[in-house]
Amino acid sequence: MGAPDFWQDQEQAQKLTRQVAGLRRQVETFETLRRDFEDTAVLLELGEEDDDAETAAEVERQLAELDRRVRALELELLLSGPYDTRNAIISLHAGAGGLEAQDWVEMLFRMYVRWAERWGYAVEVLDMLPDDEAGLKSVTFQVSGPFAYGYLQSEKGVHRLVRISPFDAGGRRHTSFASVDVLPEVEESAEVEINPEDLRIDTFRSGGAGGQHVNKTDSAVRITHLPTGIVVTCQNERSQQANRNAAMKLLKARLLDLELRKREDEIAALRGEQKEIAWGSQIRSYVFHPYTLVKDHRTKTEKGNVEAVMDGEIDEFIQSYLVWKAREG
Repeated sequence: MGAPDFWQDQEQAQKLTRQVAGLRRQVETFETLRRDFEDTAVLLELGEEDDDAETAAEVERQLAELDRRVRALELELLLSGPYDTRNAIISLHAGAGGLEAQDWVEMLFRMYVRWAERWGYAVEVLDMLPDDEAGLKSVTFQVSGPFAYGYLQSEKGVHRLVRISPFDAGGRRHTSFASVDVLPEVEESAEVEINPEDLRIDTFRSGGAGGQHVNKTDSAVRITHLPTGIVVTCQNERSQQANRNAAMKLLKARLLDLELRKREDEIAALRGEQKEIAWGSQIRSYVFHPYTLVKDHRTKTEKGNVEAVMDGEIDEFIQSYLVWKAREG
């Protein structure tokens, strides 16, 4: 980095700078943990010598905090993929089931927002399509923070809800489905090259209830990538330019994901693997009735406190997925 020509290739220089910053942060985290552990060990010795209950309670508190931080560091070390450090772009779509499925999308959206708040991550809604009566037909949002994509990649797939539907006057049990797609944010223009001639850009009036300003102007943007047929829509922002920028961000992420999928298919073909149609796989079930249980069908991780899970406590599922993925890989 100290070489005179280091910044001649700015994209490569920025990439190396981010890598160095990430490694430096990991080293600093480890050194801080080591120092705090040594301080706690000294405090423990003093407490044993004085037989001090108050000191013992403080040592217990510090050990619990150290355990939490060590687990977080172990989890982070499992994130070694090329895009794991990136921000995450998440899209939720309701499956069959009308209002029940749309309500399920809104519940999942709230769950991920609560999870992001626990981690101190920022959430930006890129596109949202609410229903006039209840719930969300779809929503796309970005979660920004260190390793957001690395953590949230565990959520990609179909999520199933089983409960007594509040929309059923007969009080019957319903099963609903929602798909969750998770993409890494594209940070460098060189990663995805888009020819402007390959784009068809349409503007239209935003949908949604209430007759707000956003619905009275042609601010919504739909971009079609003609070579691949990928279509992205953004209508959450008030200005057409803001929606266009958000749509381009989403398009780049989906084109990168398409390229990564092609590479995976090529490697699988060389190995002679029979790949499962993963997009249709049910990865997790959330049961509210006749019992309460959240179960991940890949890792077999279970949690009985479904209310806590819906309030954003999904770290146990994320960690078990990352361990499972590392073993499978």
